[in-house]
Amino acid sequence: MINESMNYIIEGRLKRRRRFIFMTSMLVLIAFALSCTMLMLGNTIYHAWDVVRVLLGEDVKGASFAVGTLRLPRMLAGVFSGFAFGVGGYIFQTMLRNPLANPNVIGITAGSSAAAVFCIIVLQASNIVVSIASIFGGLVTVFIIFLLSKGTSFSIGRLILIGIGIQAMLNAVISYLLLIGKTHDIPAAMRWLSGSLNGAKMENLYPLIITVVILAPIIIALGKRLDMLELGEQAATSLGIDTNKTRIVLVICSVLIIALATATTGPIAFVAFLAGPIAKRLVGVGFSSIIPAGLVGIILVLASDLIGQFAFVARYPVGVITGILGAPYLIYLLIRFNRKGDL
Repeated sequence: MINESMNYIIEGRLKRRRRFIFMTSMLVLIAFALSCTMLMLGNTIYHAWDVVRVLLGEDVKGASFAVGTLRLPRMLAGVFSGFAFGVGGYIFQTMLRNPLANPNVIGITAGSSAAAVFCIIVLQASNIVVSIASIFGGLVTVFIIFLLSKGTSFSIGRLILIGIGIQAMLNAVISYLLLIGKTHDIPAAMRWLSGSLNGAKMENLYPLIITVVILAPIIIALGKRLDMLELGEQAATSLGIDTNKTRIVLVICSVLIIALATATTGPIAFVAFLAGPIAKRLVGVGFSSIIPAGLVGIILVLASDLIGQFAFVARYPVGVITGILGAPYLIYLLIRFNRKGDL
């Protein structure tokens, strides 16, 4: 009887492992295919071999400029921002055990956006200053939200409601900045606020790329602890997890990558909101969904950008397409949580 139970447990774990490996591999292949498609498609369609030659450093007439200068930075911006938004959203949703507790809904992205818009319109600052201000704005917003939601006891529902209120206030600040801004600064700010990969340049991507490359291994290494936090405070502590230190490290890492992604591409709507739930549904339970969530984030951004560029007569920023995808899901969650009394 015991042997049968053990065999059943082992077989179930092997099935979950195979499902995780298969679905993660499929996500990698889809993300790679979309990346290649972004490099080949445009006003002129280039053969895959021409793209490879450009990436290898050869000078290919026409393709070198279109692929190397325009499409490659755009693709990389989509890949690294999508990964950052996907992982950052998954961390908050898992850590706080609520799909609504993501950077878009609770105001963290709005904090980064308000700081960045202030630098663009009022200070007319450089991209480096905008990136630093975006990080600082995100961190300050996180601190304020957690401080106000603490009360006599920590409440996830209270945190979400306070975050939504902070987001509304920050959006009002952004609207005011747009009203007082100079005419020639407004288009740049509006383009940035819509969430767009347009005008991406390699020199502006390095801070995001370096930050993601450095922090991603740290976040992945803390994946098991993050999953234990989802079990609750007491359960995680009983398993030997220092919950406070783990939360601090995860929050700082996620806010840094989200803030830098926001500073690079603008607040691409709902990617952080959708990536985690989609990844969990695809790979199942039993393994950390950090990497799958990042891959889903990449796929959402790249696919939405391709749709925005080529599916309609007019071209739309990526944030418009992701907003169309994410808004119905947000409404559904709000209705469901309201019926359950969780908010």
